[in-house]
Amino acid sequence: MRAITNFFDRIVQRYLPDAFIFAIILTVVVYLMGVFMTDSSPVQMVEHWGTGFWDLLAFAMQMALIVVTGYILANTPLVKKVLANISSLAKTPVQAIILVTFVGIIGSLINYGFGLVVGALMAIQIAKKVPTVDYRLLVASAYSGFLVWHGGLSGSIPLLVATEGHFLEGDMGLIPVSETLFSSFNIFIVIFILLTMPFLNAYLMKLRQGQEMSYEIDWEKSSIEEEYTEEKKESLTPSERLENSRIVTIIIAALGLGYAVYFFYTNGFNLNINIVNLVMLFLGILLHGTPRRFLHSVNNAVKNVGGIIIQFPFYAGIMGMMVASGLSDMMSLWFISISTEFTFPLFAFISAGIVNFFVPSGGGQWAVQGPMMIDAGMQLGVENAKTVMAVAWGDAWTNMIQPFWALPLLAIAGLKVKDIMGFCVIILFYSFIPIAIGLLFFN
Repeated sequence: MRAITNFFDRIVQRYLPDAFIFAIILTVVVYLMGVFMTDSSPVQMVEHWGTGFWDLLAFAMQMALIVVTGYILANTPLVKKVLANISSLAKTPVQAIILVTFVGIIGSLINYGFGLVVGALMAIQIAKKVPTVDYRLLVASAYSGFLVWHGGLSGSIPLLVATEGHFLEGDMGLIPVSETLFSSFNIFIVIFILLTMPFLNAYLMKLRQGQEMSYEIDWEKSSIEEEYTEEKKESLTPSERLENSRIVTIIIAALGLGYAVYFFYTNGFNLNINIVNLVMLFLGILLHGTPRRFLHSVNNAVKNVGGIIIQFPFYAGIMGMMVASGLSDMMSLWFISISTEFTFPLFAFISAGIVNFFVPSGGGQWAVQGPMMIDAGMQLGVENAKTVMAVAWGDAWTNMIQPFWALPLLAIAGLKVKDIMGFCVIILFYSFIPIAIGLLFFN
């Protein structure tokens, strides 16, 4: 296992480029596939790419705000103290890995954005308390928690098919979460990963002990900023007094958090990325105390979102080429052609995992694959709920080696994608086992 782990780590460190270069390479690969494997001409592929290029703008803004609001909230005195207290539970490198993995999984089960931010912040705090831990593996362990997001409360595909008016309702009706998120096979997969993934990562840490870690943490890039120094009140101008007024903070925070209370009262505990961002934003405003201190934290936070802003349009272009050229249909139909009633959930899962490289958005992937997968599953006699979760878990599974979703976490942690992907390959192989068992042998 040590040899395998070191092999993948060396390969990734040597050959995996920056996430932006990875997106460019993927763009070229999909373009050439579309030209040579479909009826699309070179000009049409350019058109598909350009047409789809801006389709993820709203989503890119949401993900940028996850990083910014999470960073802001983490830099409040109260949250720093809470994170420090939790991180103090870890005394050894192995304990550090177990703790951050467990926190990352629980956070992602609640909400995927929340899990990414909390995992990164916990990794930073724990690394300060346990400096002998392998920081790259620690951040990879935090990211491994994201594996379960589509089996949790914010899973976009199971929540979508349970919502009245979804685009496949005429074909499959509504599927309640009791048959998807709370089914026996999904509960088995989630619990198996929750109980074993922390110890897999801890085992990887044991294998790393005694080896050269070869990574020096640059806290200027990754750590939570230093304490903000308040200005002397007697020297403030009237405008500066407003900027340092706690009354202004309380008024605007009351408005934002008041809406959050109203939202949960009228919708129940229905977490989505927008409400998570809103709560983190206004809690950050409130806990920073003054607008000036809040804006100081914002200025530090926005340094981390450059990769997200630039790379997401390229993935939108890739998604446009995959869908418009029919490449995604070709991949899915091939897996369908070799499936039986028993094997279909497994092949649907693998198919979704491959398509996820090119369409790394849960809702977008379901729009691409959902219709043909549901139709094929019904023809083979497979339960619709099983088909839904097979695609959902495939989307979540290959996120472990797809840089798209790692960008917010890596931005906060101050690492590059190649720093963690060698370990994530091992996590990918391991997680295939419980997911396959759940999809094949549980009803």
